[in-house]
Amino acid sequence: MLRNHRLAQGISDASWAELARLLRYKQAWRGGTILIADRWYPSSKLCPACGAINGDLALADRVFTCGCGHCADRDTNAAVNVAHWGQRHHDLHPEPRTPKQRGRAKNARRRDGADQHPTCAGETSPVEAGTDVHTTPAA
Repeated sequence: MLRNHRLAQGISDASWAELARLLRYKQAWRGGTILIADRWYPSSKLCPACGAINGDLALADRVFTCGCGHCADRDTNAAVNVAHWGQRHHDLHPEPRTPKQRGRAKNARRRDGADQHPTCAGETSPVEAGTDVHTTPAA
């Protein structure tokens, strides 16, 4: 895409590496996985119905047509093929089971709740009010 001088500046400024870094850390934080398809995977040239590859498809062709009769917009066809690829390869990369293996959660709250109620000037703390927050009332 950088060979086209009209698109080169916009593509270079898009910060693809930064986007990839953000996706990796956010998925690690939420316990998800990121699968990266091969850069030469023929997502827009592959027929999702029969699996045939249309090697004659040029970039100017905006509609994918297969010999089996399948016809779709080229971008929609690529999205369907990438989704199928992700479903096939998801089970090959099992998710880590423990939070430590998934990555560190940056905004996790402390278990004792110490950071939930900041003490400000003129504010009454639960201890000063005589409230025991760790006991439940008897029914």
